[in-house]
Amino acid sequence: MRTVLLAASLLLSPTLALAADSIDPARIVSAATGDWNEDDASDLVLLVSPAEDSDEDNAIYIYLTNDVGRLVLKSLVPDKVWGQFGLYGQAPFVHALPNGSMEITSHNDAIGRHRWEQTLTIAYRRSDFVVAGYTYSSYDTLDLDNTMKCDFNVSTGKGTANAKPIRAKGATVLLKDWSDEIGQKACGAE
Repeated sequence: MRTVLLAASLLLSPTLALAADSIDPARIVSAATGDWNEDDASDLVLLVSPAEDSDEDNAIYIYLTNDVGRLVLKSLVPDKVWGQFGLYGQAPFVHALPNGSMEITSHNDAIGRHRWEQTLTIAYRRSDFVVAGYTYSSYDTLDLDNTMKCDFNVSTGKGTANAKPIRAKGATVLLKDWSDEIGQKACGAE
């Protein structure tokens, strides 16, 4: 993981800056490499914490490698991933899947009685990033019978919640348009 973060910080020079701002490497929460667009070149995704004085959630930066081998920002989705990098049990993370998709996970494993984990499976479709899957699990530390496990295919609208089939309207939801309420509603976790 340190190698990926170091590579990401070295690659993020002012030439890759967005709106004349470069990413402070200290704000990189998590990073992963994979081949998002299936062109046999390594691409990059970063979760980046907001500025100190901001009340926004973490941003997602997705870079694709162009035909001369440079990483080019393809998608910037601000204020999208919940989590506190400095707090134990609340740091979000991202990792690459062998099929070229990525998973972005946020969670609360440490504070309060309601513990949960949420994972978005992101895929590159028709030149954009979409939320293909939503997985959510939770439990109450004081009421062990109060649990939820849901796995929902956003594209098809099919899934399971607490081992029972669920069905919702399948849709192509762009990552930039995603809200967690979409998955929570399908899972009955509103």
